[in-house]
Amino acid sequence: MFSFLPDGGVVTFTIVLLALVAAFLGLRLYAVLGKRTGHEQEPVARRPVEANTPPLLRQPSAGGDAASVLPATDLSNVDMAAQSGIKAIGNADRGFDLGAFVEGSKTAYKMVLEAYWKNDKEALRFLCDDDVYASFAEAIDGRVARGETLENRLVRIDDIRVVDASYDHPMARISVRFDADIAAMVKDADGNVIGGSMTDAVETHDIWTFMRDVKSGGRNWKLDETDSV
Repeated sequence: MFSFLPDGGVVTFTIVLLALVAAFLGLRLYAVLGKRTGHEQEPVARRPVEANTPPLLRQPSAGGDAASVLPATDLSNVDMAAQSGIKAIGNADRGFDLGAFVEGSKTAYKMVLEAYWKNDKEALRFLCDDDVYASFAEAIDGRVARGETLENRLVRIDDIRVVDASYDHPMARISVRFDADIAAMVKDADGNVIGGSMTDAVETHDIWTFMRDVKSGGRNWKLDETDSV
């Protein structure tokens, strides 16, 4: 048995009833839309952008059938004529680092000069190939036979540039130009100065070619050729 409320009570009851119905329908709608049916597109996971990731340099692989990806290399100190050779060496030897090579060539330049000035054949044997070593050794022997000594000093290296590069499987060759200032003085067997001066440095311009068998597993480059510009 129902008892009716005054008009205002009927209105209030109706509003409450409609609110309950709306809430019920809302819950049912959420239950349907909140579930996947299996046809929705999965969200695409985006790879975070690395601010410091270097661009990639693509170049043909050895077989020429597919592109291989190499890290970008700074070629600012490489002459245009040498850039293709540098890229070929990098393609053949993924461990090749041009920056490390240039720094290493700078060190080798100092070491070879100092070994030659001090008649250190053992160091030259390690740093040079057979032909270059033979030339240095002959010059040292002649100097020793005359009783002469050198008191040279590398004052500074003004500039280093890669001027040529090539890869002829399995040999890699890179030619580096060194612009340097060297103080040179020659003394005879009695200690008398017979040439040069330690106070006046002389500008020198040399092109040295270094070589390495990239398939040998060794990481050392040897001096293969020396020229003066």
